[in-house]
Amino acid sequence: MLTQAPRGTRDIIPAEIYKWHYIEDMIRKLCNSFGYREIRTPEFEHTELFERGVGDTTDIVQKEMYSFNDKGGRNITLKPEGTSPVVRAYIENKLYADPLPVKLYYITPAFRYERPQAGRLRIHHQFGIEVFGSKHPSVDAEVISVALALYDRLGLKKLSLHINSVGCPHCRKKYNDLLKEYILPKLPNLCSTCNERYEKNPMRILDCKVESCQDELKEAPLIIEHLCQECSEHFNLLQTYLNRLGIDFVVDPGIVRGLDYYTKTAFEIISNEIGAQGTICGGGRYDGLIEEIGGPSSPGIGFGMGIERLLLSIENQGIKIKEPKKFDLYIATIGNEADQMAFEIIYRLRRHDIKVEKDYMDRSLKAQLKYANKIEAKYVLILGEEEVIKGIGILKDMETGEQKNLYISTIEETMVDIFKEGELENV
Repeated sequence: MLTQAPRGTRDIIPAEIYKWHYIEDMIRKLCNSFGYREIRTPEFEHTELFERGVGDTTDIVQKEMYSFNDKGGRNITLKPEGTSPVVRAYIENKLYADPLPVKLYYITPAFRYERPQAGRLRIHHQFGIEVFGSKHPSVDAEVISVALALYDRLGLKKLSLHINSVGCPHCRKKYNDLLKEYILPKLPNLCSTCNERYEKNPMRILDCKVESCQDELKEAPLIIEHLCQECSEHFNLLQTYLNRLGIDFVVDPGIVRGLDYYTKTAFEIISNEIGAQGTICGGGRYDGLIEEIGGPSSPGIGFGMGIERLLLSIENQGIKIKEPKKFDLYIATIGNEADQMAFEIIYRLRRHDIKVEKDYMDRSLKAQLKYANKIEAKYVLILGEEEVIKGIGILKDMETGEQKNLYISTIEETMVDIFKEGELENV
């Protein structure tokens, strides 16, 4: 057990970390161009934050959270999602006093005790954005466009955008009454979870994944058919803005958010590449969440996407992320004096961001050259006792096999020029 990671977790080893760096760098560049600023919140929060922010009737809160009492007796939870901590930080740090809207993004680990499946582990990583302060439907369209822009830059295809409106507390109250009236005679045929949700959260019943429940609910009334005028106008304008951007979408009445602070826009981006659980991004409006948590009344909207599932989609579509070069230069040495000189040279070259390495294993020259090939060094500089005496090293191009003499006193200057200009001349 000591040498095996806990179930639902995995190591991200050096051979694959470059893929993560690539995506994270792209996320940061993309968010910067859209005017989003990065925020980082703690890995754990007070449990009550998620009970109120995620909803105490959701599977996340009821079944999936890692919660514990700390040594001070406080009930603490490892964060299962990114939105609630960002909302808490927005309130605590009075970011609502900043010019509005406040546009934030995050890249964070998330912790959920659930059955591990493709691209979803008990510790996974989320990229998300949140916008606070604006109710305008163009903000909804922008939030959606950020996610789609990332997928486009990564070259992902076979994606579909599904949108819906879940109304507001005003129109949803009437809808919930209608929905409960429809569901009541069907309750004996629904699962225990649906029965538990009937009073507290009837819209969540529509989201049940049990096939027999879905069969019973086929003719259920749809919230999109019972929107108030304001919500209907908002949803129509959202579609107008998406059309202006040339973004294709499907109106999907099956997307629901049961809690009262979720309002109007709800959306999912679905991939056909990773099996039945194909949602790779989900988001929507939560105009009542900030107030629910204890802040001033302020609208909000955002999304979250799992980076593991994003990487899985990239792999399944055969998209290759270019692996960065490993080393520019390897210095092969013979003898103690040459080794000490190499140690000094690599220190100076690394200050110029040149990726350079030397031998630390007392290998023979032949073994060193073999190792230089393994680490894909572009050049090898050979320093032996004779070369040190003469003050000249032998520089070998590992791709062409060409060798040139190089004055040791000018190595730093010459190597900087090589990797700036890509040219090399004889001494």
